[in-house]
Amino acid sequence: MSRARWLTHPLGSLGLLIVWLLLVDDFTSIGHWLLGGFLGLLIPRLTSTWWPRLPRVRSWKQLFVFSQHMLTDIVVANFQVARLALGRVDNLQPIWIEVPYELESDLAIYLLASAISLAPGTVAASVDRERSLLTVHALHCEDEQALIAEIKQRYEQPLREVFTCLPQ
Repeated sequence: MSRARWLTHPLGSLGLLIVWLLLVDDFTSIGHWLLGGFLGLLIPRLTSTWWPRLPRVRSWKQLFVFSQHMLTDIVVANFQVARLALGRVDNLQPIWIEVPYELESDLAIYLLASAISLAPGTVAASVDRERSLLTVHALHCEDEQALIAEIKQRYEQPLREVFTCLPQ
């Protein structure tokens, strides 16, 4: 059999080998290395039909842009939320909004929801795959459409350019 067929998930195989060696607490026995290696090859091969399709990174530049936007927004939002927390509660304008998305990949949708939730002041509360809607709670929002446009421009647009699904 070819190498590609047996190594369906190389990092998973390596991880299983390491976990096996840690479980038996013996890194010196060649038998444990062989058994761990065998399990590391066999288990991913037997479970490969259960694994989701892996997205392909189409643009590393856009992945960097997405990461930069996310990290910048986390830092900036911390200061904005601190300012809001130190102010009067009556000045807050919390809101629930539905953000439509055009992402196909589960990983891309997960990253979109995570980016929104990691920035203080916003939380992605639910994902509706059937209607392609993400329900978001914002601690303070004066313009609902501006917030939706910002999420789509800063997060969704780079993610759409980053991921494409591999054919089955």
